Amino acid sequence: MSLATQSANRFREVILNGTWVANTNFKAQLSDVTWQLATHKVGTFNTIAALTYHIHYYIAGILNVFEGGTLDIKDKYSFDLLPIQSQEDWEQLRDKLFSDAEKFAQFVEQMPEEKLHAVFVDEKYGTYLRNIDGMIEHSYYHLGQVVLIKKLLT
Repeated sequence: MSLATQSANRFREVILNGTWVANTNFKAQLSDVTWQLATHKVGTFNTIAALTYHIHYYIAGILNVFEGGTLDIKDKYSFDLLPIQSQEDWEQLRDKLFSDAEKFAQFVEQMPEEKLHAVFVDEKYGTYLRNIDGMIEHSYYHLGQVVLIKKLLT
């Protein structure tokens, strides 16, 4: 199995369909979350909706580069989600995460080995592979938060 396929599969595991590392994934955790639960604030923690937006923000930003665009994401905007005021709003956010995650994985899967080791936008950001691995690690970190917040709320 190629490095690109392995990376795409690892990415899908954390967002869409895996249970190998964390015994769950974003899709499984968010499947039964209502918009009220997703927006319920627990102390100073981020909401589940905010964490969902945050992960999607970075996936969409890197995906934009994969699609030939520029890297426009900035940390200071990564939690700037619009208010979720209905189940439909919540489902749109959740579904956008899942559809963009699959597009992201498909791009990764198709990357030639030399592209994985090429500079991602600017040398200060490392390689494509480093950014893909970083996205996987970042997603697991926030998946853990979602799991804990969900347990506190239910």
